[in-house]
Amino acid sequence: MKDNYILEKVRKFEIAKKVQAMGLYPYFREIQSALDTEVLIGGKKILMFGSNSYLGLNTHPEVKKASIDAIKKYGTGCAGSRFLNGTLDIHVQLEEELADFVGKEDSLLFSTGFQVNLGTIAGLIGRNEYIIADKYNHASIVDGCRLSFGKTLRYEHNDMDSLDRVFKNIPSNNGKLIVTDGIFSMEGDIVNLPGIVDAAEKYNASIMLDDAHSIGVLGKHGEGTAAHFNLTDKIYLIMGTFSKSLASLGGFIASDKDTIHYLKHHARELIFSASMPPANVASVQAALKVMKREPERIKHLWKNTKRMLNGIKGMGFNIGRSETPVIPVYVGDSITCFKMCKILQDEGVFVNVAVPPAVPEGACIIRLSLMATHTDKQIDFALAKIEKVAKELKII
Repeated sequence: MKDNYILEKVRKFEIAKKVQAMGLYPYFREIQSALDTEVLIGGKKILMFGSNSYLGLNTHPEVKKASIDAIKKYGTGCAGSRFLNGTLDIHVQLEEELADFVGKEDSLLFSTGFQVNLGTIAGLIGRNEYIIADKYNHASIVDGCRLSFGKTLRYEHNDMDSLDRVFKNIPSNNGKLIVTDGIFSMEGDIVNLPGIVDAAEKYNASIMLDDAHSIGVLGKHGEGTAAHFNLTDKIYLIMGTFSKSLASLGGFIASDKDTIHYLKHHARELIFSASMPPANVASVQAALKVMKREPERIKHLWKNTKRMLNGIKGMGFNIGRSETPVIPVYVGDSITCFKMCKILQDEGVFVNVAVPPAVPEGACIIRLSLMATHTDKQIDFALAKIEKVAKELKII
């Protein structure tokens, strides 16, 4: 039998196994309860500071009831793509609600947020057209650029001078799309959208905004980054996910009717994937209703964010340019990061880690994320434990 080079490559992947053997592996941790501010791991109660459920709606009674009622009416799945047999009336209703919510003519649902970026970017940008992307964009944007037949050029993170230099190397008559996160998922900073808009107008480019972490966080009612800056009319495409503030699974792209019509017939990730299950759709509808009805949730989320940010900065941590409920605590090397994560969990606090290739070598982070439903007591408990563990590890 010939050598199996693929199997050989797989067997040589030892890094994760070594971390597992050290008892420091921070991934695929088994949670035995609902993902609330407090979860159960190994029979022990742990405070959750690693969830993207910014508004805490995934345990809301109305959201859960809507999901259950949808299963009773429609069953558990659609057994086909939106393109063929998988379009329900509630899919269309939600698309109309989302378009109205973010201030666009129409929207289109995908089964995951990742698929939205793959399908929109690859489906829209063709040969001899350009994608201009922030270097810190989410992996789904990176992969969407890879799948596209267009050419991708990257600019330094949130750097408008770098963006300007990139544009000067692009032919003026070619199609150009700037793609950027609204809130950057690891750094926690907000895009300089006014600067992006100025560049787009100067160089006749369009803008696609990934609002995965901005829906439910920015804007008076959580409409996202464009609403936050009052620049909705300047944005061509607004993308959002349902797995964060909207308490479900899936995603959407919003734009003008002609663009959405085009994507319905060109986005392979839509055409060749099964559609969102009815329970997921109904969950989003209910979460959207609660979010609009209770803007105090967003206010409380920002109150919690300020409390955590002030506490972390007060200890002397480097948190970069974070200004949102996503807070990166810079630790240094991977092993120290893994140790901090493990000890914090033992102390009753769940956090996430980011190591290469997600972040540069030597810039590993503990990633904290806040929820509107966290209490002051919970935040203060987490802060005390973070300070204790960081001092033990001589990080501060």
